[in-house]
Amino acid sequence: MRNFIWSSLAFFCLISVSFSQTKNIEKGSYLSTNNGQKIKLNLLENNKYELVFYSGDYVVKGDSLLFTPNIKEENGFELEFKNDKKAKKVKVTFLDPSYYSFYIGTQKGSGDVQYQRLSDIRDKVNPEGDRLNIDFEIDPADFLYLVYEEYGGESKVSKFALPKDVSEITIKYQLDVVGDLKITGFFDQKTNELMIAEQSGKNPLVFRNVKDNQPEKTSKVLPLENKTVTNWTYPGKEPLVSDDFGVAMDSAVAGVEAYDFKLKIENNLKSALLSNKNDKNKFLVVVADSKNPSAKADFDASVKDQETQLGYTMYDSYHPEYDLYNYYLATDDDKKWLKANKITDAPSLIILNNNGEILATVKSNLKEKQYQFNYYDAIYSKLQRVDKLAAFSKTIKNKKASDADLIAAFNKVAILEIPYDYNTDYEETTDESQAEFKFVKNTVDKKEVVQIWKKLIEAHQKDTKPNMYLVETIIKEIKNQGFSKQFFKDDKILTDADFLSIDYLIKHYDAIDSECLAFTEREGETHIIGSINTEIATALQQNKYVADNNVTAEKDDSKTIAVYKKLIAAGKGNFECYQNYFTYLAEVQDKDGSSTNYLKEFSIYFNANLAVDKGSIIEKLDTMFTSIDSSSEYSYNGWNAFKEYHSNLCNEAAWTVVSKPGNTAFIKSAITWSEYSLVISKNNTYYLDTLAQLYYKDGQKEKAIATQTLAVKYLTDYVEEETAADIRQTLSKMQNGTY
Repeated sequence: MRNFIWSSLAFFCLISVSFSQTKNIEKGSYLSTNNGQKIKLNLLENNKYELVFYSGDYVVKGDSLLFTPNIKEENGFELEFKNDKKAKKVKVTFLDPSYYSFYIGTQKGSGDVQYQRLSDIRDKVNPEGDRLNIDFEIDPADFLYLVYEEYGGESKVSKFALPKDVSEITIKYQLDVVGDLKITGFFDQKTNELMIAEQSGKNPLVFRNVKDNQPEKTSKVLPLENKTVTNWTYPGKEPLVSDDFGVAMDSAVAGVEAYDFKLKIENNLKSALLSNKNDKNKFLVVVADSKNPSAKADFDASVKDQETQLGYTMYDSYHPEYDLYNYYLATDDDKKWLKANKITDAPSLIILNNNGEILATVKSNLKEKQYQFNYYDAIYSKLQRVDKLAAFSKTIKNKKASDADLIAAFNKVAILEIPYDYNTDYEETTDESQAEFKFVKNTVDKKEVVQIWKKLIEAHQKDTKPNMYLVETIIKEIKNQGFSKQFFKDDKILTDADFLSIDYLIKHYDAIDSECLAFTEREGETHIIGSINTEIATALQQNKYVADNNVTAEKDDSKTIAVYKKLIAAGKGNFECYQNYFTYLAEVQDKDGSSTNYLKEFSIYFNANLAVDKGSIIEKLDTMFTSIDSSSEYSYNGWNAFKEYHSNLCNEAAWTVVSKPGNTAFIKSAITWSEYSLVISKNNTYYLDTLAQLYYKDGQKEKAIATQTLAVKYLTDYVEEETAADIRQTLSKMQNGTY
């Protein structure tokens, strides 16, 4: 953690880059308001900025600089008071306590301190939990005690004297952002440079003298005393569970019950392998520690710790989703097996799958790596990934593999979660104390895999009903999440086989819809399939992004456009489909430089979904909004975003007619689209400018001038000056007949 903090300090404290000046933002110092942070932003002259988040006192002794950080002052409770002699109660506002464990206590004179847990107060005053701050009342008192209870046994207690007539108290807690850094400085007279580093002296920061800024002067309510108390408590307080990787405190102390869980430990390797073979979702951890005379005692202690952790995690009954590993301590009888698998180091951990195949090894004992065998650690998902890739490799290389075997192999790889660090090869470090797991590598021939997949897709074109495992695998593959991404780490461009597989989805569209629910609810399996038209549209849009960023790619827009047309012709052109389709078409010009294809398709969509002969445009949009896919960004962002998208869409289509001479055949339609945009977004300068120019091109000059006058009228500071100048100039040209 310290290395991270020091590197962060090096990164942030020395930043000085250009900062674009925006209206109403003044130069000077700004202090962050985020809870748990005390970061100062200095906006300096010449569009420079500084971020400052560590400060304190220093003493110069010769060429040395000694620092005394004021971290303790920054890390604690900050109070503000308001007074009212008539107040019978004291209103307390605790700002954003988040999930931290706070207590508040009051004391009259030398009487007992009466404490309450802040979370209990929150449950009473805001049972819905929908407010960030906690507002409540307390009786008048002489002293206020505020406690921050940390996981691990220490609590920080602050005592404040309350003003006699206090009526309101605002409380904010500042957490330790950067930790208690121990830094020193040394001035090099030869270079006039000041070097600052931690006491280790490694990686110093080098400073040169600049003009200092005057520090801000702030007034704070200081506590009468601050102290750190171990195992702080009060009468009636419920103990806090310790944050130690899932191990709670002794149940007799903490009042926490635990499930009596026991791991099944076999006494020979053959039994351990057989037992693990029957546990489909578990891995076997073999511990080889032959050079350690206390290996058996250490192993038993680690097993007991693991049982305790899992017992508290499971709490009331057995939960298999937490029971992920079996354990076995290798004996002298296993030397031959270890040698055959080239396990020559001790201590070592070897992790095997259900078939007894080694997936990962590390030079370490069980105690040092035990924390990684908890259910929430990423090691389990990495093992699953390696296991599935190994099975895939084996199936692909098996010339006798059946059609069902191949689909299952492709599917199991496709549904794997792509890790954030999937580009990283996990190897051992040279420092054995920091050794990491070394995973087996699986290799397959890329051309062979691609060919097998193509044949598989071709063979299923005559299916009378969809194979749902194939459907799921196709969706993953076309969305760049399938075997190509998992095994070859490719951001691939859609191939002929992929477009053929998309045809498979469209052909079985309705059948997939009808079978989807039952498929995703299969017991013991996890499947996620969204709306097919949305899945396809997303894949096509992503494919365009990958193709546009690949300079060597051969772009075939006709195949993509053909897919959209097939979806629309089949009556499956939902909002998400059209949304991506229009984005695609708007960027693809016809050979003659016009946008005829785009405008024709938009006209079809507008007439089918937006245009109204009678009734309300807003009501029709509202009906559309209720039917969009729940995964859509507009479903998340809400009705206003959906409404504004369509007004902007209509304006963009209309502006395409204004800006390209080859689109003059669509002027009448474009006027309708432009007028529609202004029904949704009234008095929009950009939309008025579009409509005015369309009127003028259509010969309605007076109407054009009147509309362009409104465009100028509704100009605001948010409109870029260049655009505003163009709008004014267009009005002048219309008025003097030079447009």
